[in-house]
Amino acid sequence: MSVPLDDRGLLLGDGLFETLLWRAGELILGPEHHRRMTEGAAALGLPAPAWTDFRERALAAVREAGLLTERAAVRVTLTAGSGGRGLDRPAALAPRLFATAAPSTRPATPARLTLSTARRNPASPASRFKTLSYLDNVVARREATMASADEAVMLNVAGAVACAAAANIFWIEGAALFSPPPDAGALAGILAAQVRAAAQRLGVETHEVHAGVARLQAADAIFLTNSLIGVRGAHWLGAPAPAHPLVDRIAAAVDALV
Repeated sequence: MSVPLDDRGLLLGDGLFETLLWRAGELILGPEHHRRMTEGAAALGLPAPAWTDFRERALAAVREAGLLTERAAVRVTLTAGSGGRGLDRPAALAPRLFATAAPSTRPATPARLTLSTARRNPASPASRFKTLSYLDNVVARREATMASADEAVMLNVAGAVACAAAANIFWIEGAALFSPPPDAGALAGILAAQVRAAAQRLGVETHEVHAGVARLQAADAIFLTNSLIGVRGAHWLGAPAPAHPLVDRIAAAVDALV
């Protein structure tokens, strides 16, 4: 499909998106992704798509890309539609929903990390939902690429660890698992929730904490999560990638999903 030049998602970033994994002939955690888009739409004052429409657009994208039997990344995008002058939306909204699909290979090596200069604002809706206003994340990933790293750690405006450019971040201290809380600017990740549930099943003590980058640098192990990479070990650029049995246990516990 084509997007008209007056689409508010194109012009203003007025909309939301979800990135899902297609694997073994199904949309992995599809209802959870739809639920997050629905919650985001409510927060932004947009009509949310029905689950049937969300799913049909995703499946159509996979079919059109010829990826029905492959591992694929599926992006479902919701925009506020066309119309409105400047910032004001039209009185009658006509949201636009579309999806795309592309092959997705799961990374086989740990991610090399660098620190981004872009900061997360926990007070902004853009930190709580997957809005189309993703420029900070684009800048962070570009910084990682320029530094020959795979991902960039993003701090919030107070200097606490929030996330990576395209992933939630976890770290291990001793036998306990740590991650930033939502009010630090961490997105409520779909896979991150599965990781916490898996840790609980394994009897692992978990904490959501506000922490500076020095604490992350001193961690026994770091890993990243999102719907496409699953659980991916990580280490600072130039530092060795330490193996940790707890990362392996958690990865195995959620491996069926990725």
